Amino acid sequence: MDLLFALALSFGFLFFSTIKGYFIAYPLLSSLAIFTLALLRRGFKFNDLVGMGFAGSKKSFSVISILLLIGVVTAVWMAAGTVPAIVYYGIQFISPQYFILASFILSSVVSLLLGTSFGTVSTIGIALMIMAKSSGVNPHLIAGAIIAGAYVGDRCSPMSSSANLIAAITKTRLYTNIQNMWRTAMLPLIVSALMYGVLSLLNPVQLTDQSFTEEINRLFSVDLITLLPAAVILIFSILQIEVKLSMLMSILVAIALSLFWQHYSFLQVLKFMVLGFHLTENTPLNSILLGGGVVSMLKVSLVVIISTAFVGIFAGTRTLETIQVLLERFKSRSNFLSTLLVGLGAAIFGCTQTIAILLTQELVEQKYKENEKGNYKLALDLENTVVVISPLIPWNIAGLVPATILMTDLGFIPYAFYLYLIPLLNLIHIRLSQPPKLKLCN
Repeated sequence: MDLLFALALSFGFLFFSTIKGYFIAYPLLSSLAIFTLALLRRGFKFNDLVGMGFAGSKKSFSVISILLLIGVVTAVWMAAGTVPAIVYYGIQFISPQYFILASFILSSVVSLLLGTSFGTVSTIGIALMIMAKSSGVNPHLIAGAIIAGAYVGDRCSPMSSSANLIAAITKTRLYTNIQNMWRTAMLPLIVSALMYGVLSLLNPVQLTDQSFTEEINRLFSVDLITLLPAAVILIFSILQIEVKLSMLMSILVAIALSLFWQHYSFLQVLKFMVLGFHLTENTPLNSILLGGGVVSMLKVSLVVIISTAFVGIFAGTRTLETIQVLLERFKSRSNFLSTLLVGLGAAIFGCTQTIAILLTQELVEQKYKENEKGNYKLALDLENTVVVISPLIPWNIAGLVPATILMTDLGFIPYAFYLYLIPLLNLIHIRLSQPPKLKLCN
């Protein structure tokens, strides 16, 4: 009963903090303290619990350096004019008759380049929402297309923190995982695009505000050369060169463009890399073109470290053993369904995508060890379940934060087609590929 009480209290902290917009590390630390007290009461030694937490946190250490690099990449891409150019050229190709479809496609492309859903909705997403704000079209529909597109890259970009985290905890190769993800993503992408295409024709958007392109052109040199840092990431990804090296090369190119093309000083660029990019003059782009930097990723890194410590203690104390026993008894020809159900529960309880991933991996890992390539199957199933389910939980920050940024609410969920078509179409595929049961005749 004490652990159930601790679980309920922790969920209450996480839920309340998420709804109120508090930094998630605070309720996580409170929950960690609550569970530590409950486990001490059960006879575990404090030093042992600390050791378990540290052993769990070690799983995150290989990801932290990538997270910090992502922060630097985001900041210098803005200073170099790369992100502004992506927004500028993207908006040029939008047709009012296909605005919703274009929102999905543009968000997908930007998220693949940036590797972050939050960064995508904060740049191209806000621009799209403001452009269509007076059109009379349901804003939830547009927000659903943007958020769905934002998770295309959050799921399978080489710069995605969730993709790198899953590769680290499953001990798999990132680019092999990405190849597997694309194979299972093509049909959901096509179906989603068709659905957004139909909705676009039924809901043409009359564009009322296109001042973004004028402002971008005034503040930045948006020649094609500014897309070079993104091209470096793209080329290195195709060549499957180690992601840290590709980001470092992209950072160097972006720094050169920031200095010699956008004419920022070296001190300004260095400040952007540490504290994040921001525009120095008063402009409508102030709320769009900002962020990144090492400091912004320190918070994310802290959440990952606490979350993995949590899971390390769960594993060491066998707190989740009851659930694992139930999973072992769950008779299914495929592990995908059990991973889907566990991922749903973890996304509901964890309130963050990171906790949901770590909890799901810890609970279902044993079921995949029977297969020779079980680690790669586990990585793929995590990407096809918990990563895309988390944004569909109204209080999970994976969906709550993007919705808040886009000035909407949980009404976007029914229109985020890609997010639930991934698990749904995978379930259908697994069902159709299973051999039929033989009926015995008397």
